[in-house]
Order: sequence, then structure tokens, then C-alpha cells
Amino acid sequence: MERSFEKEVRSLRLGAGDTFHGEGILAITKALLQSGVSYVGGYQGAPVSHVMDVLTDAQDLLDDMGIHFEACSNEAAAAAMCAASINYPMRGAVCWKSVVGTNVASDALSNLASAGVMGGTLLLVGEDYGEGASVIQERSHAFAMKSSIVLLDPRPHLPLVVDMVEKAFELSEASNTPVMMEFRIRACHVHGRFECKDNVPAKVSRNAVLTDPSFDYSRICLPPATYAQEKHKIDFRLPAAVDFIRENKLNEVFPGECEDVGIIVQGGLYNSVIRGLQQLGLADAFGEARLPVMVLNVTYPLVSGEISSFCAGKRAVLVVEEGNPDYLEQAINVILRKADLNTRVVGKDVLPMAGEYTLAVVIEGLKKFVEGSVPQGLDHADVARRGDAVVANRVRALELLGKPMPVRPPGFCTGCPERPVFTAIKLVEKEVGDIHVSADIGCHTFSTLPPFNIGNSVLGYGLGLASAAGVAPAFGDKRVISIMGDGGLWHNGLTSGVAGAVFNQSDSVLVIMNNGYSSATGQQHIPSTGTNFRSEPTGQNIRDALKGLGVKWQRTVTTYEVSNMMKTLREALSTKTKGLKVIIAESECQLAKQRRIRPLLRKQLERGERLIRTRFGVDDDVCTGDHSCIRLSGCPSLTIKPNPDPLRKDPVAHVNNGCVGCGLCGETADAATLCPSFYRADIVQNPSGFDRLLNRVRRAVIGFLQGRPAAVA
Repeated sequence: MERSFEKEVRSLRLGAGDTFHGEGILAITKALLQSGVSYVGGYQGAPVSHVMDVLTDAQDLLDDMGIHFEACSNEAAAAAMCAASINYPMRGAVCWKSVVGTNVASDALSNLASAGVMGGTLLLVGEDYGEGASVIQERSHAFAMKSSIVLLDPRPHLPLVVDMVEKAFELSEASNTPVMMEFRIRACHVHGRFECKDNVPAKVSRNAVLTDPSFDYSRICLPPATYAQEKHKIDFRLPAAVDFIRENKLNEVFPGECEDVGIIVQGGLYNSVIRGLQQLGLADAFGEARLPVMVLNVTYPLVSGEISSFCAGKRAVLVVEEGNPDYLEQAINVILRKADLNTRVVGKDVLPMAGEYTLAVVIEGLKKFVEGSVPQGLDHADVARRGDAVVANRVRALELLGKPMPVRPPGFCTGCPERPVFTAIKLVEKEVGDIHVSADIGCHTFSTLPPFNIGNSVLGYGLGLASAAGVAPAFGDKRVISIMGDGGLWHNGLTSGVAGAVFNQSDSVLVIMNNGYSSATGQQHIPSTGTNFRSEPTGQNIRDALKGLGVKWQRTVTTYEVSNMMKTLREALSTKTKGLKVIIAESECQLAKQRRIRPLLRKQLERGERLIRTRFGVDDDVCTGDHSCIRLSGCPSLTIKPNPDPLRKDPVAHVNNGCVGCGLCGETADAATLCPSFYRADIVQNPSGFDRLLNRVRRAVIGFLQGRPAAVA
């Protein structure tokens, strides 16, 4: 996996009187155990992937407590797990990456929210927005409003986060409503401490089993029950949630001396706001602000009385709400107008309508708010000076750099087994012309960036083939190519893509990147791994699944064999065989391979055993300097260096020490008939006596051959 938590999970056994020290993800997991959960499930995706990794490493503890943990096939399956809490007093939690994961789970979520829950239900979503996002820029807030799900956005402070997780289950049970809690990347990885409680065994678990099933038609999502459920949501559940939020003071108010203005902020953005106030001289190093701050740890539903009470007597409040639409700003305006308060609400007029609220953005917004609202008792000139100084420091930093920071777009890792596939597609395009490629979510989406620029659309995880359905017929006899990872295939692609293509007899080509893991999120196990997270064999594989759906044309190719991949692509694009043609491009993720073999190699060296390490290089004398190899590979370890020949100006290609010996550079040079400048070197460590003898013989022969032309001359 990307990270092992084998050592850290010991802290999950801490009890009352102990102090936890660690990362946000571990704190969240500890809070689940202290809350008495019966089951936990989810689907990997940043930033909450590590919840899955932690639970995998904590399997012994989960078994002791009788907690069921399931790595779900997708987010919809995870949300559907929560059905256990509809009829039984079972507390459960599921997690996934939002907003894309919530999109997938939305059908199950609508039904779950309609039926309501008996046992506390917590939906942990990684709010993937802004700088750390790898997906579309949307917010989870809309789903909470649409389905009347309570939405928590806790301040990134571990004692509060743990308390909010525990309170979330109580809130869910008090209102019979599932609760969604969002965590941004920084909140998931913030470090801190809190005082532990004992882990609580669940009321119902594998250690305390159910005896009789419960049936209640009023909990079935089918008319006429759904009509009553909707009315119950509005008339009882949401008011009950509001009462719980108010009575338990889940939202926080930090007073300040400038009582004529205030700030209302989403909990997850609190740290940035306080840091911004510090930079402007409006808060001290301990977070004591001069302006009153209301922290909305619950962003839906809002408690009208709390909002109006905070705003009473204030001329203006700044609403710090990241993203678009401005749900909170609109709702607060309505609350204040209904309360007949004339407090001016400032928000998106001084802060950006969309985009991440970085510290620089927040400081600029705070500065504009202070300038416009003129709080009493502040040295406004000093605030303006400090704000200008922050901007000046950024300008000065750029001047010292001499030029803007270079952009650093993401790309394939060194030795990535998916890169050769796009090299092959690029070379085949030179023969048949440009090909429409329907891309997919995953590492392979990097193909849309230079040097490949391959991929015309990306519509969702596992939807590469389905997204080609409309455009493929428009190309007539010229086939299109769809890309899909093995993670996307098992997540959604089999049903949405392959089954649909076979059913409709689509005449197109699908390339499945099979590296045996859900690689982009940290090498979590999936069906094509062959084992589950407990390392139990599953007997599942892609070829049998495709055959079961009726795919007759299948080819399996090792990705690093560029020439063979080109040959297979040509066949798939030109064969007279109609229907779906699938190429399974197989090779292990290089990161996973290196993590697996490096400890083994290190032990071999420590034992003094002979070890051969393969590296590739470029002969400076042969390289022509046209760099076609780089344009067709894009490997980070394949770069350039100054030409050592004083008579030649063009820099030559160079393989740096990051090389992992995958051989793509040589394969590309051979398949594309480039210059023969690449060479392979086998580095022998702990050489044997024969190796040393052979080395001396080779050196003698090479020296003799090198000296002959000079002797003849």
C-alpha cells in the first residue's frame, strides 16, 4: 500500500486516561471505535483513502470487537451498507471521496435519507476541493440539502473532530437521519493530541448477533410510504436535528472586542481565517481574534436562532464560504431578513465566487472586509499596511526567483507501466492518423498531458467505454479507442461499459490497464489483485469476467513490449471482426513493485549475495540530440544534459539516477526506429570471482580494440 499503519494502529487500543498523539485519519478511526460502531465500509479515494488503509491494518482489533469491515466495490455499495441501520440499532460508518464518490452513491443516499435510520449512520466524505483536488470542482453541500442529510464540517482540531464524530452518531439517532461529515485533505492529515476514551462494543455485532429480522413497511421506499417519509423528514427529523445541534452547542462562537462586526466561517476553513487575522494583526499567536468569529461545524441545517443571535447588534458580518453556489450566504441573508435584522452580509463580493480559499485569498478578503465595514477600535491604517506587506512579500519572492515558478503538472511515475501503452498509441497514430480516445479516471488520465496529449474526453470513473458510445458511430469505419483501468472496470466499467457495448454490439476497441491494484489511491486490493485486503484468494480475474459478458475478442499484452502492443493495436483497429475488442495491458504498478522488491534486495546485499541491477543509459557520441525518445516516452528519468562534444551544440538525452530499469526508452527507440543510442548496463553487486575475471577480460578486449585504430594510424 501507499502507506502502512501497522505501528500506528496500536494507538487505537488506547483507553480512558491515555493521550492519543497522531494524525487526523487515525483520530477519526479511534473516534469510530469509541462510538460503538457495528460496521465500517467504504471505497478508496483521497483524502479519506487512509481510513481504509488504517482499518485494513487494524483487522485484529476489529475482529476482537466484532466489527465488520468491508472494502466495497464502489461508493454506491458503501452507501447501501447503511441499510443495516434502517431496521436495527446498529451504528455504522462508510467513507469515500467526494464529490465524485457522492455522485455514485447518490441513489442509495436518497433511499437511505427517505427511509431514515434507527442506528446512528455516519458518512465520512473527503471534500476534494481546490489545490489538492484531483477531480471536478463541486461541493457536497448540495447533496445534503437535496436529501435533507445533516452536514458537518468540523474545525480541524483533533479533540473537536473526535467529539464531533461521537456526537454525529447521537445526532443521527436523535433525528433518525444519516449524517454526512466532510474532511478536507489538510484536516485528514493534521497532527495533534486528545484524551482517549475506552473503545465501546457495539450493541449489535459479530459478537452480539441478531436473532430475528425486523420488518416495517413504513421504512420501505415505495409509495405510499415515501410520502409519509418525506413529511416526516420535514416535520420531525430536521427540527429534531436543529434541536440537537443547538442543545449540544455543536457550533462555536469565539468572542472578540470589535462587537460591531463579525465573521461566520465554515469549520473546515477556520484555521485559514485565524491565520489570516494573525497576518493582519487582528489575532494573536494563540488564535484569540479581535473580531468575533462564529464557526459553523454544522453547515446544514443552519440554526436560525444562533445565526440571528450572533448577528444582532452587528453592522456587518463576513461569511467565509468556499466554493459555488453561495449556499450559506444566501441562507444567512434569508435568516436575518426574517428576523428583521439589518446586518449587512458580506461574502462573495470580497472573496472569490469559486476556487480554493488559500491563505493569500483569505487575507485579501479579510482586508477588504475591514476596509469596507470599518470596525470600531481598530487601527485601520495598520491593517492596510500589513495587508499590503503580505502582497509585497509575494511580489518580492517572485523578484528574487527571477521568474515565475514553473508549472508542475502531474504525470506518470518513473517506470509507470501505463506510459508504454500511450507510446504505442502515439506510434500507431503516425500510421493510421489521429484516433479519438475516450479516457477514464485514474493514473492513465495523465495521457491527456504532454508529451502524449492523448484523450478527448473524461466522463467519470469506469465510464471510458460508455463515453465512446455516442461518438464512435460518427467515425464510420474508423474505430475509436477507450481506456479503462482495472479499478475503474470493477468499480463501474463492467456494467456501464462492457455490458452495454456487448449488448449494443458496439464495434470499438477497449484498452484495460491491468496493474492489479487501485493504484492512484495507494495500491488497495481490488478483484484483479487476486486476493482481498485480508490476503485471501478471490479467484476473480478480468479475462473470465469479460468472457462471462460475451466478449470474444480478447488479447493480453505486457505493457513494456511496445512493438507487441503496436501490433495488437493495429489488429484491433483493422480486423474485420465486429463487436467489442479488448486489449488487457498487463504490468505491475512500478511503485508497488519497488516497494515490494527493495526490502528483499537490501536483505540480499546484507547477506552478501550476488545481485544484478539493470540500468539504461544514452551514448553521448551516438545521440543526435533530436529528442524524439523524450517526446515518445515522457519518463521523468529521461532528460537532457549539455553535449560533451564542443563541436555540437544540441544537448543530448540523458538517463538520470531515478531510472528503475523498466526498459521503455530502449523499447521506444527500437519500435520507432530511432537512433541506437540507448544501452543497457547490468550492475553487479557483491560480484563473484567469475564476475571479476570476466570484467578483467572484457576491459582487456575493449582496451585492445580501442587502441588498434591509433596503432594503425
